[in-house]
Amino acid sequence: MEGLLYIIGYIVMVAVAAVAILHVLMDNRQPAKTMAWVLVIGFMPVVGVVLYLFFGINYRRERIVSRGQMDQLTKRSMLSFVEQHDLHVPERQKPLVDLFVNQNLALPFKVGQVDIMTDGYAFFPELLKDIAQATHHIHISIYIFEDDALGRLVADALMDKARQGVRVRIIYDDVGCWRVKSRFFESMREAGVEVVAFLPVRFPSFTSKVNYRNHRKIIVIDGRIGYIGGMNFAQRYVSSAWRDTMLRMQGRAVYGLQRAFLVDWYFVDHTIITDRIYYPPCDTSHIDSKSSIAQVVTSGPMARYPEIMQGFVRIILGARRYIFIQTPYFLPNEPILFALKTAALAGVDVRVMCPLQSDARFTDWASRSYLREIDEAGAHVYLYDSGFLHSKLFIADDALVSCGSTNVDFRSLENNFEANVFVYDEGLALRLKKVFLDDQSHAVPLADVPQRHHPKFYARLLESITRMVSPLL
Repeated sequence: MEGLLYIIGYIVMVAVAAVAILHVLMDNRQPAKTMAWVLVIGFMPVVGVVLYLFFGINYRRERIVSRGQMDQLTKRSMLSFVEQHDLHVPERQKPLVDLFVNQNLALPFKVGQVDIMTDGYAFFPELLKDIAQATHHIHISIYIFEDDALGRLVADALMDKARQGVRVRIIYDDVGCWRVKSRFFESMREAGVEVVAFLPVRFPSFTSKVNYRNHRKIIVIDGRIGYIGGMNFAQRYVSSAWRDTMLRMQGRAVYGLQRAFLVDWYFVDHTIITDRIYYPPCDTSHIDSKSSIAQVVTSGPMARYPEIMQGFVRIILGARRYIFIQTPYFLPNEPILFALKTAALAGVDVRVMCPLQSDARFTDWASRSYLREIDEAGAHVYLYDSGFLHSKLFIADDALVSCGSTNVDFRSLENNFEANVFVYDEGLALRLKKVFLDDQSHAVPLADVPQRHHPKFYARLLESITRMVSPLL
């Protein structure tokens, strides 16, 4: 009897694995990802099927926010400034600008003052000062909001403003805050703060949501000041060993951040907010350059095309002199990898900087062969060794920069909800170029790390195994 049960169990397991593999094949996703799932399910049927149920099934058939709702959220509220008579799009950047407008409804706006913050000691005091001076509203979309000393400091400041009558809205990611007790957010709600979890992961819809997370970091205060970058609200972000980048923006570019937040707010709260008070008039007469513009671009698994990835590919292939990239994780999909190798082989100065020591060991091993591959194509790979590099930056030709939440990895490019600002401004590009070069002085070339540049057999085997499943990370 026991043997019969074993046989039946084995047949059921094989049948379920076969159905899962058939489902993978019929989904018509990228061949690399299809092959990775087939191998995982084929070699580890039980574990593979469970992982596929939680992280592999494509639930992205329909746009949750329709084109009509996007149009309403974007154009009705922006009616007073859709036509910007003083806006000049640089001719060289026009194809990229048009791409984002057509694909993402990401309107270009004049750039006001932009402040660069490279650590938590610069970011959080400035943020707390701006929160204290808010008079109408504070909008925050954040991946991690920890219940620690730093998180409680920010929460107290937000609750204080809510009690003063300022409208405070917060979107936090449910998975990013899994370890945070609900009481932390409930105390903010009791103080008048509107707090909503993004795609809360609950049974029975667990498997349809856990893989698609809101990784964005967007802060808007009174529609006049905005932040975007890589920092979350957690104590570790004020560590001297943590290197990150946030941009504090003023002027019309904040409209793009506001629009991105309000689209997310509709996503989680089903409330369409189009009041023009959230887009206050902005004087740009003091801005000297007529060609300095910015676009806030969002991407996510519900979109038909991966907009931010398309922008990255366009920037890389359009670079004439150099492209500098900072990313904490380097697991590029095929279009990004091909573009980087093509640019390097064409003589463009391609530099990619990643942390020497990652906070995710499996991801670190998976990235090593990718870094070596672009190094062999002529790119320059640097490993930052003065702490953990969490910065996400693209800088090209002293002409444009991109900063936001998007890592150069499969998850950011294909599964997460992300947001980046693309700024077409020589001054900001030169300032961030200096930041990159300063970081480079605290980094070592890949060639100077023998165990990474010329790994031994077992290390290469581990790299190959982790690379094989990297499309699933």
